[in-house]
Amino acid sequence: MNLSQQKVILLSSIVLTTFFNFTFFQNVITTYSLEGINIVYIISIAIILVALFTFLFSLFSSKYTTKPLLILIFIVSCFTAYFMDTYHVVIDDEMIRNSLQTNLSESSDLFSLKLATYVLILGLIPSFLIYKLNIQYQGLKKELISKLKTIVLSLLIIIIIVLSFSKFYSSFFREHKPLRYSVNPVYWMYSIGKYINKTANSGPVVVKEIGEDAKILKEEIDRKELVIMVVGETARADRFSLNGYEKETNPLLKKEDVINFSNMSSCGTSTAVSVPCMFSIYKMDDYDYKKGISTQNVIDVLNNTKDIKILWRDNNSSSKGVANRIDYEDFKTSKTNTICTEDGECRDIGMLVGLEEYISKNKDKDILIVLHQMGNHGPAYYKRYPKEFEKFTPVCKTNQLEECTQEEVSNAYDNAILYTDYFLSEVIKFLKPYSKTYETAMLYMSDHGESLGENGLYLHGMPYFMAPQEQTHVASVLWLGDGYMKNDYDLEKLKAESSNKYSHDNLFHTLLGIFEIDSEVYKKDMDILYDSKIH
Repeated sequence: MNLSQQKVILLSSIVLTTFFNFTFFQNVITTYSLEGINIVYIISIAIILVALFTFLFSLFSSKYTTKPLLILIFIVSCFTAYFMDTYHVVIDDEMIRNSLQTNLSESSDLFSLKLATYVLILGLIPSFLIYKLNIQYQGLKKELISKLKTIVLSLLIIIIIVLSFSKFYSSFFREHKPLRYSVNPVYWMYSIGKYINKTANSGPVVVKEIGEDAKILKEEIDRKELVIMVVGETARADRFSLNGYEKETNPLLKKEDVINFSNMSSCGTSTAVSVPCMFSIYKMDDYDYKKGISTQNVIDVLNNTKDIKILWRDNNSSSKGVANRIDYEDFKTSKTNTICTEDGECRDIGMLVGLEEYISKNKDKDILIVLHQMGNHGPAYYKRYPKEFEKFTPVCKTNQLEECTQEEVSNAYDNAILYTDYFLSEVIKFLKPYSKTYETAMLYMSDHGESLGENGLYLHGMPYFMAPQEQTHVASVLWLGDGYMKNDYDLEKLKAESSNKYSHDNLFHTLLGIFEIDSEVYKKDMDILYDSKIH
């Protein structure tokens, strides 16, 4: 088939508008009911999208770029369409960062027949047709004139429609900004540009050292500290029965003398943002990726004392750069994790194996051990726990959450929370014998929450300002040992204050406070435990 370059671009724009923007038009129709004059408005939006895509593609079109550009757009846009249509996520710059930092094992949880269908029908077939097309190119001068005409005509169509319905579009752009986040492919293209701008560095990253003055204030007769920090994954607060959830998801933790922080907010809505942010000195409002990678974190400050040994074990994708300068062990593989299933799912409980040896080797030091969970990583929640923890049924046994009832999705998720309850209780059980010789503590804090079908949303990663509470209200629990550590605090006061509003911003200073660190970077008013400490 022989087509001119402008016709190929126009046809591609029509196909992208019609078949790749189901979520966008669904959101538009939800906002503006499909009746009366609204039908005309919605049709005008479709025409504007076609004109906008044509304008953008024409800007970068040439004899050598048109085919590769369109093929790339169709391939990426088919994945974008799938995730937006299936999970109703927003593909912004932080979602792109999170995707790029996801390992192969986690990515495999997202594979499905539906995804393969999207890739085949919306990605590979259009790309193959574009590849096989015989695009007719005129001379350079005629091509430039034709390109200019297409660009000008596209802009005129957009301007005429916007001016013709100025009252509607004034409201559309001012009051319904989130609608633009689901325009495919424009928003993911914009997000990639934003991601590159946030991530690109002009040279090697120079890490700014902080807390170089850090030192431990304890007396020589004081016992060494042994603290395990558990970084949770995708555990929302309202699914902990400690927070009043009607299902008993914390049967073991409720038997322990734990302090439950019921009003804890996350720093982000994805692991790639929340994990480095929660350990960072920067507050959420002041944090960004470049600051995070170019400034030491609280783990580094503790390490600067030279008196604290720190080990990070990870059963997730990685520490997201937090553990770059300390001992790090990957427990996402059976090479290190001795508790893995035949299909390669390694259990969080495996991270406890062998810790006695590490503690024994460093008995002359304070010790911090960080365990980064696989936790409730979705969408395959049913994989996150052994069969004996399948207490709540029926269960969603697929990663296609929209094919399950909300009850089935919730049950699978809650069973994974139940397994986290078991894991945390085992951490406490592991620490109890050491309470006779160490000041022991366990601090658990989840990185972000999860949408489970509420308002049609699944998973996480929504832009923070528009993210539902399910993605930002996270579970957090503290256990202060059986003896020496517990005696340092007024537990009744601490429990009375445990329902106060806290966030990931408090973690930096709380960890410094637990280890009794004196440093210019420590702020006692940000330390959750300071007011309850017996001075």
